[in-house]
Formats: sequence, structure tokens, C-alpha cells
Amino acid sequence: MRLFADFYVQALQPAERMWVEKARTLARDTIGPHAAETAKQDIFAWDTFRLLCGSGIVGTAFPSAYGGTEASMQLRIRLIEELGRVCSAAASIVTGTDLSSRAIVAGGSEVLKAQVLPGLCAGELQAAFALSEPGAGSDVRGLATQAERVGNGYRLTGTKKYITRANTADWLVVIARLANEPPGRNAQLVALLVSTRLPGVNISEPVHKLGWFGVPICDVSFNSVEVPLAYRLGSVGEGFELAQDALVRARIGHASMALGRALGALEIAATYCNDRELFGERLGSKQGVQWMLADLFTQIEASRALVFQAALAYDQKDPHAPMAASMAKLHATDLGMRVITDALQLVGGRGYLKSFPLERFFRDAKLNQIGEGSSEVHKTVIGRDLMRRIAHSERHPCLHTGSTELY
Repeated sequence: MRLFADFYVQALQPAERMWVEKARTLARDTIGPHAAETAKQDIFAWDTFRLLCGSGIVGTAFPSAYGGTEASMQLRIRLIEELGRVCSAAASIVTGTDLSSRAIVAGGSEVLKAQVLPGLCAGELQAAFALSEPGAGSDVRGLATQAERVGNGYRLTGTKKYITRANTADWLVVIARLANEPPGRNAQLVALLVSTRLPGVNISEPVHKLGWFGVPICDVSFNSVEVPLAYRLGSVGEGFELAQDALVRARIGHASMALGRALGALEIAATYCNDRELFGERLGSKQGVQWMLADLFTQIEASRALVFQAALAYDQKDPHAPMAASMAKLHATDLGMRVITDALQLVGGRGYLKSFPLERFFRDAKLNQIGEGSSEVHKTVIGRDLMRRIAHSERHPCLHTGSTELY
């Protein structure tokens, strides 16, 4: 019997529930037992990648016409949660597929999709999403990388940083601004699919980082790279929309990954409290410990509801889905950091040892609060949207007409 009730799996179709059980089995029997070994070095987790491709889980991000199963976001978050419960690298491979491939699915020509998507779906090829730059990340409109229209294509020049899986990628989805347009809100962006084998594409050695071993990050530079017009994704100026769609999916994925890790941390801490004897009693029998666990347990379930609502909004093409994704990402990733910190406190010095899984969970949790928009960025986005909407919303019925300053 699982510690956490599967309230949200009941919303899935029977065939979808089978996918959740498949991910759960892989996490229990293979990925979980090898997670510590995977996290010892920051080299790409090829065995995990091949396992997830061979099982079809990576393929849930792709249309059926190209070998995938085109899963709903409601199913995707459950798969990510199951993997995130044991291994950040495994969960990141699934969320990274959304981030790196969504613009190809949404904006590629039929010829381009037929050329690339079957290989990505099967794991024969890999793609990476090249957005962040030394001077721009969450502010997509501030990108400096330029795409100059020349002949029958584009000349790409610029630098990207912290690009996950760049050193194993065959293709890069690059978001750039059109040449001769200054950075800013009105800049037109273009999305290009760039082969890593093209002359002028330079990928650095992996950049050392605190956690999330198994999915290296690198810097990428483009020195007058010639990209054929056929490899543009979407129309001129649609780069922003394609990037935002990929980011919304990735933010929901980050929320689900953080949630899965929080679930795993609470399970580990509760198991320890049940095993540990202190002054002749089990640690878990202490009221203070039970209250601490109860608070974490309840907040995790509340966050699961928020993440599920964001996934549902995305599936239903709700115009407020990006805001729901920001709220889910903000809440779940901040909560995930708190849960793991408290779980580590509950298990004491044992939790600080590399041989105990919470040490790895603790190092991995921080990036969820930073990647795909930091918590502070999402607070700004949510607050700004709230103030924009209140000006046009139905007035609260308990207020008098006129300015509230008149009270």
C-alpha cells in the first residue's frame, strides 16, 4: 500500500493508469535502486535515458504519427512525479523532452517533423532547448542572439548558457531575435532547429554544478552558423509563442518533479521516524514529530491539487494556463525545498551523509526553484497579472460604488 492516496490517478483513463503503473514499476525496480550510482558523476545518464525511451515513457510527449502516444499533461505530471520521487535525472529526462521537443512538434513543417520526431521519440536522437543567455533568461524578450536573414536561410550569431543536454544533443531548438532589432518587448523572435554538427556551433565542456547529476549543462556559441530556411519553426515572429508554450509545459513538469521529490522525502523521513527508537519509544510516536509530518503531508496534497489544476488547464487550452503553471511551479518548488529541509532535520545527522538519499534530494531540490523562471520571477508574473485583472473584474459585492478611498 502506498503512503499517498492516488486521488488524481482516478481522473485518468484505464490505459493511462497503466502508464503510471509502468513508471512506478521502473522507479521501484530499476531507477530507484540505481539512483545513487547515477548521481555520483555529472555525466549523461544513458542507461536511464534508454530505459525511459524503450519503455515508451519518453514517447508520451510525441504525436502518434511519429511513434509516440501524445499523452495529456494530466498523465505526464503523474509520470514525472513517480520518477521524481526517486531520481532527478530520470524526471529531468522526461521534462526535458517537453522543453526541447515541443517547439518542433508545434512549429515544424510536416517534412521537418517526419525527419526529426521519430528519432527523438525512439531515443535515437536528442534535442536541447537553447534559450538562456549570459544577459537573458526569464526575460525572453531580452535575448541578444541574432538570426540574420541571408539567402535561403538565416545566419545565427550569439551565445547561450546553461543548456541542459547540449553535449549529447543532435539538434538545438534556438530562440533568437531577428537581426537589426534591438532587444526589448517589441523585438521579433524566431525559433530555429540547428544541427549541432553545423560549422560554427561550439559546445563547451559540462559546467560543474551542485546537484542534478546525470543531466549535464553546457554553454553553446554560434559563430555565423548558416541555418536553412526549412529549419525555421513556425513563422517569423512566432519564436516567443513557441518558447512560451514549451516553458509552460516545462514549468508544470518542474512543479511535478519537485512534488515527487517531496513525496519521496516525506516517505523516507516517516519510515525513519517509525524505525528510530528514542528513550524507549519510537520517534514517530512523539506529538511534535507527528505534527511536523502532518503539516508537510497536508501541504503536499494541497500542492498536488494545484499542479493537477495547472495540467488540466493546459490540456483544455485555457488562456489562463500559463498563470496556473506559474502558481503551481512557485508553490510546489518552494514547498519541495521546505519538505526536504524538514525531512533532513527529522532524520538528524544521518540525513547529511552521502550514503543516505536525502543528501542528494537536498542538493537537487534547489534547482527547481531556479530553473524555468525563479520563484521570484513567478511571484512578479502572478502579482502583475492579478493587478491587471482586478481593474477589469466584477467588483466585490460588499464594497460600495466609487473609490475605496472614500471609506
